[in-house]
Amino acid sequence: MTVTLQDVLDAADRIEGVAHRTPVIRSRTLDGLTGAQVHLKAENLQRGGAFKFRGAYNAIARLSPDQLARGIVAYSSGNHAQAAALAARELGGSAVIVMPADSPAAKLDAVAGYGAEIVTYDRYTGDRAAIAGGLAAERGVALIPPYDHPDIVAGQGTATLELLEQAGELDAIVVPVSGGGLIAGSAIAAKGRYPGIRVIGVEPETADDTRRSLAAGRPVRIDVPHTIADGLAVAVPGDLTFAINKELVDEIVVVSDDELRDAMRFAVDRLKLVLEPSGAPGLAALLTGRIRPVPARVGVILSGGNVGAARLAQLLA
Repeated sequence: MTVTLQDVLDAADRIEGVAHRTPVIRSRTLDGLTGAQVHLKAENLQRGGAFKFRGAYNAIARLSPDQLARGIVAYSSGNHAQAAALAARELGGSAVIVMPADSPAAKLDAVAGYGAEIVTYDRYTGDRAAIAGGLAAERGVALIPPYDHPDIVAGQGTATLELLEQAGELDAIVVPVSGGGLIAGSAIAAKGRYPGIRVIGVEPETADDTRRSLAAGRPVRIDVPHTIADGLAVAVPGDLTFAINKELVDEIVVVSDDELRDAMRFAVDRLKLVLEPSGAPGLAALLTGRIRPVPARVGVILSGGNVGAARLAQLLA
């Protein structure tokens, strides 16, 4: 395996004092509804509004001084875009970010606010990886992909490493799945610490490429998904992340867009937390009873909160 627990531990040292050590939230109401003792890792309170800052900073911090001086290019629907732009700024480099033209305004504005150059494309007809790769070659800058990279995976695993330090041993962790970087890093950290822990991924029901891929034993490409969880609208898992997840992930469940809305509403009403749709799948899976048997002690990664007030009101109306 190309990413190890030691890589996650090294990433934790690298981001210490730069990334937030986000809190773990408890709710008696949530415990009562689910029949579990639930520990919510609030990565919506991370710098840049999502867990992505961990991996982006870890990867960019490992560039040579010459590479950093030339800058980086990244591609993302929003959260990795913000993370890469912020990490590059913190480390003294410049960033070019390739983003879908229909990315939420709050995410576009944040990327611009971090000083990055934005290049847009049509998510349903364009190839973001090809666009970013072309820019990297043309400008001589480093390409920082959103998930399929060892340093990204190791950095994302630090969220679960912290969760286990804060909550203690858990029976299961529940993690949103997009390209697979977060759950791959989470699985490495979790099973490195507690080999018997269950690792459960959650995808939108229209964006279940990882579930289909694990069932088939190979990466399966689906049509570009339509879902309110824009950060999870990936058509095929990464090669590196799929190889890791095939070995370490125990199960993938799916939730609907309406169930994501219900979870977001619960987070606002009962937890006083703002989650974007892509940050709510783990909570939605617990609230809907998708996870069986119910773990006695379960950790959930609330992966992001990058949703503007107007968009949040529209989603929950």
